[in-house]
Amino acid sequence: MNTQSKLRLNEQNLHQLPSTISVPNYDRKNVQAGIVHVGVGGFHRSHEAYYTDEYMNQTGDLNWGICGVGLRDADRKMKSILEQQDYLYTLIVKHPNGTIENQVIGCMTDFLLGCDEPNAVIQKMADASTKIVSLTITEGGYNFNPATNEFDFDNPDVIHDLANPHTPRLVFGFLTAALKLRMERGLAPFTVQSCDNIQHNGDVARKMLLAYSQKVDLELAKWIEQEVPFPNAMVDRITPVTTSADIDYLSSELSLQDEWPVTCEPFHQWIIEDKFSVGRPQWQKVGAQFVPDVTPYENMKIRLLNAGHSVLGILGSIHGFETIDESVKDPTFSQFLQLFMDTEVTPILPPVDGIDLDDYKQTLLQRFANPNIKDHLTRICSESASKLATFLIPTINDNLQNKGNIECATLVLAAWCYYSDKQTNRHNKEITIIDVMSQDLHIAAAKYSLNPDAFLQLTSIFGDLNKNQDFLDIYRKQTKQIYSDANIKKHMQCIVDNATLAVS
Repeated sequence: MNTQSKLRLNEQNLHQLPSTISVPNYDRKNVQAGIVHVGVGGFHRSHEAYYTDEYMNQTGDLNWGICGVGLRDADRKMKSILEQQDYLYTLIVKHPNGTIENQVIGCMTDFLLGCDEPNAVIQKMADASTKIVSLTITEGGYNFNPATNEFDFDNPDVIHDLANPHTPRLVFGFLTAALKLRMERGLAPFTVQSCDNIQHNGDVARKMLLAYSQKVDLELAKWIEQEVPFPNAMVDRITPVTTSADIDYLSSELSLQDEWPVTCEPFHQWIIEDKFSVGRPQWQKVGAQFVPDVTPYENMKIRLLNAGHSVLGILGSIHGFETIDESVKDPTFSQFLQLFMDTEVTPILPPVDGIDLDDYKQTLLQRFANPNIKDHLTRICSESASKLATFLIPTINDNLQNKGNIECATLVLAAWCYYSDKQTNRHNKEITIIDVMSQDLHIAAAKYSLNPDAFLQLTSIFGDLNKNQDFLDIYRKQTKQIYSDANIKKHMQCIVDNATLAVS
């Protein structure tokens, strides 16, 4: 078809779309925004927004629409596109067998940009209709020092926010200002719901907000401490960055013009502690699970899936792979990941009610191998400083304490030093590195020839690992091997072979 015959995704055209595209069965004019969500990226749109849209489709309860919020100028493009599309977008679900499901998500009602209109964001959060403020702000958005787990008051944006409480830049300034208004108006607080891949994400959000608010208003901080719920949650759905191919697919196959669809796998999981101040959607009706304590589930997911992503990402990047499915389809990489999960993670995981860990690990390998989810290693390795400090290094520390195995995880850190230093793969092809700490990482890693342990002196990431002799012995041996020969696959195979010999 020619361009003129293609339908733009918007409210007017919604019910003219092909029958192969699912659309909301509810009247979007009647949707009320009960949720304000900060950080409208691909994952939010494939996860929380998906659950909410499914809930509305199934129940007709339209009181839980989502008002999106972006805090940075980088969010301007998302705001512009969603506005043009009446806040509609297509979720493209790709199954391993090649089946594709297309669903238009309709639960978003608005998008506010904090850097342009901070007061509008604060007022929206403070409005009585807002019951939940949810977050996908990435690990770095919580503004804590990974080594101390304390709020970073040296951040220039924090200094600005404390001096300018009505025009904040960071999420904690917005939350504090909105909660202050609610307290002054005699309104119950909203629930702060983290949807980020951080262990005890609700507890982390609470600790950081209390630290910040105590600098602003002690009475308010006490009210927040006593009244505001911060449910911990475990979230899961592999959602790669949207590509031009995704946009072209909708255009060529379905004659639909959607400027920013989302691609994801069919698997999704959301486990939430049931702690909410003024109600919540009954997400359990569409697959979410509410539990008293999310700890075992998030431990399992963070230590296996998220760490597994980093294992494949760092090592695969040096080898020259571009996507996760490429990495895991290589027998050496899949065996290495299986060894890491079986011998370094599983022994330190507490029991997980209702979960067979062997089944869960096999499901992970199958999900990673989905050939239709081209999850690029550039995305997987983005912000590795935050990710490895959260997902991988705690496993090393636990195993050091318990005299467990650390060979696989340590190889990832040794490889990360080489990766940060050379910024190329073994074929000398440049690696794109996206990390707020990329310069610090490069400077520290580049000192390797003068000091093999220089990389580990970034204590905000590594903590006291540079003082542990058992770890240092393995790390030094592995970095020496990698710098001598960047054939990372050879070093991985050696670890796998040695483990096999030890068992036999």
